[in-house]
Amino acid sequence: MANVVAIVGRPNVGKSTLFNRLTETRKAITDEISGVTRDRHYGKVEWQGVEFSLIDTGGYIKGSVDIFEGEIRKQVTIAIEESTVLLFVVDVTEGITQFDKEVAGIIRKSKKQAIIVANKTDNHERNADAAEFYQFGFGEVFPISAISGYGTGDLMDALVAALPKEEIPEEISIPRIAIVGRPNVGKSSLTNALLGEERNIVTPIAGTTRDTINTRYTKFGHDFWLIDTAGMRKKAKVQEDLEFYSVMRAINAIEDSDVCLLMIDAVTGMEAQDLAILSLIERNRKGLAIIVNKWDLVEKDTSTAKEYEEKVRERIAPFKDIPIIFVSVLDKQRILKAVETAMYVYNNKTRHVKTKELNDYLLPLIDRFPPPSIKGKEVKIKYISQLKTEPLFMFYCNLPQYINESYKRFLENKIREKYDFCGVPMVISLRKK
Repeated sequence: MANVVAIVGRPNVGKSTLFNRLTETRKAITDEISGVTRDRHYGKVEWQGVEFSLIDTGGYIKGSVDIFEGEIRKQVTIAIEESTVLLFVVDVTEGITQFDKEVAGIIRKSKKQAIIVANKTDNHERNADAAEFYQFGFGEVFPISAISGYGTGDLMDALVAALPKEEIPEEISIPRIAIVGRPNVGKSSLTNALLGEERNIVTPIAGTTRDTINTRYTKFGHDFWLIDTAGMRKKAKVQEDLEFYSVMRAINAIEDSDVCLLMIDAVTGMEAQDLAILSLIERNRKGLAIIVNKWDLVEKDTSTAKEYEEKVRERIAPFKDIPIIFVSVLDKQRILKAVETAMYVYNNKTRHVKTKELNDYLLPLIDRFPPPSIKGKEVKIKYISQLKTEPLFMFYCNLPQYINESYKRFLENKIREKYDFCGVPMVISLRKK
């Protein structure tokens, strides 16, 4: 199970600044690989060889000051449920406030591990003031300045030490398929429809504390782990923020999967939250197919499906090379097509093109359509190879810094024209030769 760390605390203590500081730590390591991006709320962090997901809960709190208290309680509760460790951020310049006490109370009841981060510690005097926060009883307090980076190294050392060691992977090496999406789009129904009543052919595997459940699916000649992200347990007794909740649940499932089936509601269409989950899948470089459920509720004529698909592809641009399947889980229409498509995408994700074949195909094309010259300097691509484990293509050239995004898209499109990588995010990386 992937480790998830959530940054929690009241407004204006510097949660987002800390998030930016920590995610930039990893960005410095992976900047040479195109396509590894982050948004305002979710990022990947790597420290001393340990990688984890980081959530900025502050990015999800909306509304005016008078509703902050309820929103904070809601977000902290959800973050506690879905995270491995919490970074509890406080403001050393203001000391302990009533809001801080409330957040601390929620954390304490959960018995989850929390690390206190005393932000805005910009001088030695404030360093001493941070001792006030020891009274919360969460152990060592880490004085930092998220803006300057002071103290963040010690904080990261402590955080990595607090994370549980990665679980031993399943002995059986078979694909891992996750059904993800917003609440109430039919994820549970699809899971139940696929598993059916033939319980003798599945083997439930107990999950971890965050309750992801893996079920072995062995019907119709297929064999894979089905990662169930929906209906796994009763929801928390909170009026949850659906956007935040679904992102938290999706992260765990996505990172544990090979292929994700992103389920959307045919009636409401591709919404902003669907795009956010799609972005998570893409940046984690997982296989992807879109399942349009409740197709039975849409009035149709001969061109309805084609027009609907075109609208979806416009919404998900520029990553358009994704299978889209229309299903009705209620009527069990085309649900096996969803399974077949997931396996098709998995096969594409594991496709490896031999280096000689790749160079024989691409180098003549590059000679005919070379990268544009920059400042009078000619860019020459000399050699191409694919990383064996995924669709990451390394282009070795003399001046990698001069190859722009549009030319990278040209290279990707040419690879996709020749080889079937449908449903698979592709990374084009330039290296100095």
